[in-house]
Amino acid sequence: MAIVWRARAWPFGYRSPHIQGAVKRVGLLILVIALALLVSWRYRIIAGDIKDKVARPQRHGGNAGFAPPPDEGPADCSINVTSLRALQVRLELGEQLEYAERRIEYAVKNMARRPLMKLDQDLLLGDFHTINMSDAPMPARCNPPLKVTIPKSPTPDTVNASEILFGISTTMSRLKDLVTIREWSYWLTDGRGRSNGAGLVLLLVDATTTEAEELQVLLNEVGISAEVHLAGKKTEMAERYLSLIPKLHDSRLNVHRRWLALCDDDTFFPSMHGLLANLRQHNHSTPHYIGALSEDIHSVERHGSQAFGGAGVFLSLPLASIISRIYSDCSSSSAIAAADSGWGAQGDILLRRCIYENTEVRLTTMLGLYQLDITGDASGFYESGNKPLSLHHYKGGQWHVATPNEMAKLSRALGEDAFLMRYQTTDDFILSVGYSVAQYPYGIDFDVLQYERTFGAVGDDKGFNFDYVFGPQRKSLSGTGRKIGWQLMQTEVKRNGVVRQVYVRKKDDARWRREGEESEGEGSDGIIVLIWMPG
Repeated sequence: MAIVWRARAWPFGYRSPHIQGAVKRVGLLILVIALALLVSWRYRIIAGDIKDKVARPQRHGGNAGFAPPPDEGPADCSINVTSLRALQVRLELGEQLEYAERRIEYAVKNMARRPLMKLDQDLLLGDFHTINMSDAPMPARCNPPLKVTIPKSPTPDTVNASEILFGISTTMSRLKDLVTIREWSYWLTDGRGRSNGAGLVLLLVDATTTEAEELQVLLNEVGISAEVHLAGKKTEMAERYLSLIPKLHDSRLNVHRRWLALCDDDTFFPSMHGLLANLRQHNHSTPHYIGALSEDIHSVERHGSQAFGGAGVFLSLPLASIISRIYSDCSSSSAIAAADSGWGAQGDILLRRCIYENTEVRLTTMLGLYQLDITGDASGFYESGNKPLSLHHYKGGQWHVATPNEMAKLSRALGEDAFLMRYQTTDDFILSVGYSVAQYPYGIDFDVLQYERTFGAVGDDKGFNFDYVFGPQRKSLSGTGRKIGWQLMQTEVKRNGVVRQVYVRKKDDARWRREGEESEGEGSDGIIVLIWMPG
C-alpha cells in the first residue's frame, strides 16, 4: 500500500501559513499512524502464522496426562491420501511408496527414564504396503496397538522459567525465514503464545532501527518476552558476545532472575524442566560459571578449557555483576587479541579469561549440555537414548542437520522424558522417539548402549576425539546393509494426547546400501507412520 501526498490549491483562498502548517502537521501524524498500523498488521499475520504452527494439545493435570480419545467406532486405519500427497510433494517422494502404519498405546508410569526399553512385541505386523499414489489406497483394519510405558514427566507448557534471562547475538539475515524464531518459541513460551517466564535480550548485527523495532513487535506477538538492541557495526564478534553480560545485567527484564545465560541462535533447549532442575542444584546467590566443554577433545585443545557458548553458558547474578563492573578491562584491545585461538578472537575465550584472571571462580560442567561439534550424519548421537538439555550446530553447513523443534513436539503430549527415548522390538527395530526408526535386518548383535560413530570431527579426526564424553563408540553401520533408517519428517500433536509422526526413508540414501551397491533410481521411498494414543 502506498500513500502519496499531492499539493493542491487551498479552497476559499485560504493562504495563512499558520493554517497550512497545522494541516501539514495533521497530515504527517496521519501518515505515521498509518505506517504504524501497517507494520503492526504485517507482523500480527506473521506472528499468527508462527502460533498456528505450534501444537496446542488439550491437557488435564498429571504428566501432563491427557484424556483418552473418544470412542472412534470400528477401527479404521485407512490411509489419508490428502495428507500423504502433501507429504509426497513437500519431500519430493516418488509415485510408488512402501508404507507401514502402527498405533502405539502409551501408559504413563512413575518410573526412571532408561536409555533403552526392550519390548516383547513386534513394531510392524506384516510387510510394508506398496502404494501407487495414482490409485486410491484400499481401506484397512487396524492391527492391535503396540503397548509401551513412558516415564511420568512434565510437559513444556507447564514450566516456570522466570529464573533465567537469555542473551543471543545474531544477524538479521539469520532470522528472516522465521524458522529460528519458531525454535526459540519452543523453549521461551508455553506453546500458546504466552511467555514461560524466561526472557531474551537480543543483540542484532547489521540491522536497521526499523528492523529492530519490527522484530521486537514480532517476538512479543509470539509470546517471547524480549528486548532488542542494535550492535555497533565495527564491534568485534568476541566483544559483542561479552557485551551481552552487562546488557543482560542492566536489562529491564532482569527482575527476580537467578541466572543470566548466553547461547547461540542455533541453540535449542528441549527440556526446560530438566535444565532448571540441574541449575537448582547450585547456589545462585554465589558466583557460578556453568556450562560444558566441547565433545571434541581437539576443539578443547584448540580453543581452551571453558564453557562453549553453543551448549549454553549460565552465570549467577553475583558473577554477572562482577563481569559488568570490569567489562571495559575485559574487552580491551589487548584482551581481544589474547582471545584469538588462531580462528579469530573467540567470545568464549574472552569470557573465560575475564573470569579466571579476575576471580577465583572456575567452570562447573553440567552433564546434558551439548556443543555438538560434530559433522556429517549425527544419527549416532540422536539414537543413543540420551536425554540432552541442549542441542547446537544443527543447521548444516560444516555441521550436522537436525530439526529439534519438530523432533521435540511430541513432548507437549507425552512429557519431556519421552524425547529420544528408545524402544527395541522383537522384529529387530529400534525406535528413537522423535528422531528415527531403525531396522537391523541381520539382527541386533552389538552393544546398544554404545554410541554409533556415524559422525565426524572438524579438522584432525584421530578416531578418539569424542571418547572422553561419549565413551568409545562402536563402528558405524552405514554402507553395510545391516541397518535401514527412517527419519522423522513430521509431527502433529492432536487432541486428547494423540500424536501422529511420519518417518521417511529416501530410496537414494546411500547409508542403507552396501558399499559399491548401485540402486539409484530403483526401489521405492518408504514411510512409517506412528500414531501415539494414551492407554
